[in-house]
Amino acid sequence: MRPQTSGPPHQPSATADRLAVLLKGDGPRLVPRAPFTLDVIARLPGATPDDVSRAYDQARAAGRTWAARDVRDRARVLGRLHDLLLDRQREALDLLQWETGKARTHAFEEVVDAAGVCHYYARRAPALLGPRRRRGALPLLTRLRELRHPKGVVAVVTPWNYPLSLGVTDVVPALLAGNAVVHKADTQTACTTLWVRELCLEAGLPDGLWQVVVGEPEDIGPTLLDRADHLAFTGSTAVGRLLARRAADRLIGCMLELGGKNPLLVLADADVERAAAGAVRACFTSAGQLCMSAERLLVHSSLYDRFLETFLERVAAMKMSSAFDFGADMGSLTTGRQLDRVTGHIDDALGKGARLLYGGRARPDIGPLFHEPTVLTGVTPGMDVHTDETFGPVVSVRPFRDDDEAIALANEGPYGLTASVWSRSPAHAEALASRLTAGAVSINEGFRTAHVSYGAPLGGRKDSGIGYRHGAQGLLQYTDLQVLAQARADVFDPRPGTDAERHARRLTALRRAMTRLGLG
Repeated sequence: MRPQTSGPPHQPSATADRLAVLLKGDGPRLVPRAPFTLDVIARLPGATPDDVSRAYDQARAAGRTWAARDVRDRARVLGRLHDLLLDRQREALDLLQWETGKARTHAFEEVVDAAGVCHYYARRAPALLGPRRRRGALPLLTRLRELRHPKGVVAVVTPWNYPLSLGVTDVVPALLAGNAVVHKADTQTACTTLWVRELCLEAGLPDGLWQVVVGEPEDIGPTLLDRADHLAFTGSTAVGRLLARRAADRLIGCMLELGGKNPLLVLADADVERAAAGAVRACFTSAGQLCMSAERLLVHSSLYDRFLETFLERVAAMKMSSAFDFGADMGSLTTGRQLDRVTGHIDDALGKGARLLYGGRARPDIGPLFHEPTVLTGVTPGMDVHTDETFGPVVSVRPFRDDDEAIALANEGPYGLTASVWSRSPAHAEALASRLTAGAVSINEGFRTAHVSYGAPLGGRKDSGIGYRHGAQGLLQYTDLQVLAQARADVFDPRPGTDAERHARRLTALRRAMTRLGLG
């Protein structure tokens, strides 16, 4: 599939204004600003706790009819979203750039990812959610079936960095499973969420089933969690811990994708040119504002100088731009807070002895929130950038002597989301990758191989979260399991007139026979 490139850009500000009126809320107006210009994106009505409660009431009412529809019918509706996303991608690209400031290439990756998720689950939901037979305790005399029921109303909380991709990845399987959704979109990128919701309505989704609210977490968060039947959250580890405690108090399930400080390992037998090119993509996609971004490069000492020279040449050649076209290698940071975090991490590291190899400067000459891709060496414990997630275009580089040292360095710190290993030997790479404490490891690629392989579950270890997106788990987590067990005869209790000891001997003999025949 080819990205759409021709013609002038749409007017994303006009699109945002049109979408903003779809929000309901009696709270204060929220005013996100476009990263490229700091112009107002839209004036959004913030929700109050009462607004969130009304959203739940409307979602729950719509959800009863939706849950009763055949899963194949639900899949047809959400399968149409795949085509609509691809057909209307220029609107999405303009809106994503306007709200996030990312390069158009990276916005396009969001569109393709969202479409891929729709296609995967729409095709597989009927089989995954259908009744399943299980072997009973006594063949021919007992039978079991598993049924999957929707949980009810799922609370979805998504961040600003990948509003289309992450929103679709969480909302679509929840809807396919028969649930309704109350979605707290991030204020910065709420219009992208409203846009894809509008496409879902065009595809045939019932009105009221997917409710969108925005507001300050401290104002509406408690109501959002207290009325949910399940939670899907993407964000910081600190907030994830708070939400997990609240979910535990209510005994509801949750999926939490949290932070990462992801390592990229270049082994002694790696292809240096390929590894350097892949590292640029892994480090600076969406200006590093990606939980799966590589923030630590670990390079075998025998290749270190050659890799570093090649990598820095590629970094220096990167083009930054605020244009609504495919000419930029990297876009802007999204908020002033992220720019402050990036500059703070760099200043702290340099003040404590790290060395700057490239970048290190904000670039207001390009746009108010642009920052150069930055490469550091000599990063040590005690520096903020050592173990804290930067979430920006900053990467540290250091050598290692052997595989054991590489593993020790890579597994440092509290996070375990993703990792990347580069080697000409698949066997060597897989052996080392299996020792990494990370939910997913991509070999000879940064992170996309794992992320867009929708049949495989994707989740974090340690402080990087609990639960999984993608795969069967990414859909079944939004269901409650029920087992129907039927006995065709009274086989567990003694027949009238038969004493308990004789009955026990019969069951023992039956148990031995089943074992010999490989049954049970």
